[in-house]
Amino acid sequence: MEKIVERFLRYVAVDTRSDEESASQPSAAKELNLLRMLRDELVEMGVGATLDEWGYVMGRIPSNIGRKVPAVGFIAHVDTAPDASGADIKPQIIENYDGSDIALKGVEGLMLKPSDFPELLKYKGQTLITTDGTTLLGADDKAGVAEIMEAVRYVVEHPEFKHGDICIGFTPDEEIGRGVVKFDVEKFGADFGFTMDGGEIGELEFENFNAASAKIHIQGRNVHPGNAKNKMKNAILIASELNSLLPVEQRPEYTEGYEGFFHIISFKGSVEEADIAYIIRDHDREKFEQKKKVIAKVCHFINGKYGEGTAMPEVKDQYYNMKEMVEPHYHIIEKAVKAMEMAGVKPIIQPIRGGTDGANLSFKGLPCPNIFAGGHNFHGKMEYVPVESMVKAEEVIRNIISLFAE
Repeated sequence: MEKIVERFLRYVAVDTRSDEESASQPSAAKELNLLRMLRDELVEMGVGATLDEWGYVMGRIPSNIGRKVPAVGFIAHVDTAPDASGADIKPQIIENYDGSDIALKGVEGLMLKPSDFPELLKYKGQTLITTDGTTLLGADDKAGVAEIMEAVRYVVEHPEFKHGDICIGFTPDEEIGRGVVKFDVEKFGADFGFTMDGGEIGELEFENFNAASAKIHIQGRNVHPGNAKNKMKNAILIASELNSLLPVEQRPEYTEGYEGFFHIISFKGSVEEADIAYIIRDHDREKFEQKKKVIAKVCHFINGKYGEGTAMPEVKDQYYNMKEMVEPHYHIIEKAVKAMEMAGVKPIIQPIRGGTDGANLSFKGLPCPNIFAGGHNFHGKMEYVPVESMVKAEEVIRNIISLFAE
């Protein structure tokens, strides 16, 4: 436990917040600070590792058995979400958690409460790492990074541990949907992969949302309000009207399981012009395509009412449901289930209400389901991770390696 905690705290101390407004890759140069650190740590452990121009760290531990077995890869992303600050993180370590409210001491009166997050009570008696309430923690996905690196350390220090080729990958920009855009699957060299990017202990996911972004520009017309009758087109009000045309029951706060949604993530504007941004999600490909058509339909309605060119949508697909690419290789799911059971962890197979690098990697030819990293309440100041969950995740990685070597 001490080693994985020390490693995790070292990684979260590095600000790696990705920048969705940047066109470069990595989107923020500061992501390279951790990526260089990881490359150097792998090299120091005797693992051949590189950092390429796009910010991908790739390492490889050669097989130590005399027969051909599949090469297995483990991948995690280093960036933290733009939703909250990832700088100057001050983690709190709560040992032997007693089930009470946890004061996040960086903000007076702010508490992490079981009444708000009842899953906290699952971890009574364990060690929790929380934020201090001023930043996110970064367990998404530096917990996954630490778990992979601890597994690497174990393999290197135990030459008697039998394994095939082990491939290690660390990526930037997952949180802004560009994590593996330039990832060279052939160079990586794995036959099958696993992202260590899930939530609570036991999660195993090979279904995720189909995802798209929608940006809509509203062009209004500003005239003096004293002379506005039949002339003014208030872009703020038109944008609000457009948003009201989308189905209320298909907002994230009213959906669960396999239900998709339209989620407004940004609204900026003036009387003259406004911009709205959405993310569109659905597990079902047909329903996903229908949702994109709904965006086009409401824009068409607005243009019919206020004039052509009032609402100008830009819709872009981001990733697709990995299920169709992973299911033909279901044996890798069976191995992950067995690896968890060997570690005394009950598998929780469920769809991801989000996405991972594994989705895009699966469509690049590397079937890549997602395994728990252990954290909760990602992307915000209420984020925390139980240390025991990270320890179990590292054990699951080693068990998967052993099962592929059989």
